[in-house]
Amino acid sequence: MISVWGVIMVVGALCFSLIIFIGVILALMSVKVLRPYEVGLVERLGKYKRKIESGIHFIMPLLENVQIVDLRERVVDIQPQEVICKDNVVVVVDAIIYYQIVDPVKAKYNVNNFLLAIMKLAQTNLRSIIGEMELDETLSGRDIINVKLREELDKITDKWGVKVTRVEIQRIDPPREIQDAMAKQMKAEREKRAMILLAEGEKSSKILKAEGAKESTIRVAEGNAQAKLLRAQAESKAITMVMQALSKADNRYLSLKYIEQLPSIASSADTLVLPYEVTEFLGSIKGLDKLLKKTRKKKEL
Repeated sequence: MISVWGVIMVVGALCFSLIIFIGVILALMSVKVLRPYEVGLVERLGKYKRKIESGIHFIMPLLENVQIVDLRERVVDIQPQEVICKDNVVVVVDAIIYYQIVDPVKAKYNVNNFLLAIMKLAQTNLRSIIGEMELDETLSGRDIINVKLREELDKITDKWGVKVTRVEIQRIDPPREIQDAMAKQMKAEREKRAMILLAEGEKSSKILKAEGAKESTIRVAEGNAQAKLLRAQAESKAITMVMQALSKADNRYLSLKYIEQLPSIASSADTLVLPYEVTEFLGSIKGLDKLLKKTRKKKEL
């Protein structure tokens, strides 16, 4: 039989082990490790006490509880919805919203589910903003819609401790028949621009050709005028040189040239008139002839 002391010892050992086990559990529960993008909200007996940052922290187990809040930027996709424009055209709008918690206390205690609240708020404001715009304005004014929607959301989410960083409209789809009409209009505009560009190209080509022909004619005319001028200058220079040479020639040279032309002159005229220079030259030739005869006689003697 087991003695009373044995039972007591066994019970004591079990109690001690249980106490150690509970102590280990409580020690583990008292340690909280937060990551760099996390913030902890410490609650003591259901009441908010303090905020703890990233790192290792110790809390009072069973008395304190830590609510962890993620501070990273997140994105929420707004489900596509039908919106009526100002000109009564129904379009399907799809958008995404980027947000970030800037005040974890407000985000935890001021709203029950801020993610659902942001989605519903975005859908409501999209209907309101696009309902004030016509179809053409919605298709070409996505940036305007993004800015207006972000401003409206930011006003309301400020009390929730949430910052809407940006809003992007992914697509705005008008009805099928309007899309077909827009495609035809775009095709017509492209054909119109192509015809205009072709006409402008032909016009530019004709202008360039005309300018080229004009420039060529001018160059040819300038070349001809320059050639004529050079020929005239050359002829003038030649005449000047001849005149200078003639002015330097003596009477004997002129008389000799005249005598060379006497046969042709005598054949065409009945009366021959000799210039004074020629008669003088002939006289000198006659005197020279007499001198030559005297010289020959002396040699013969």
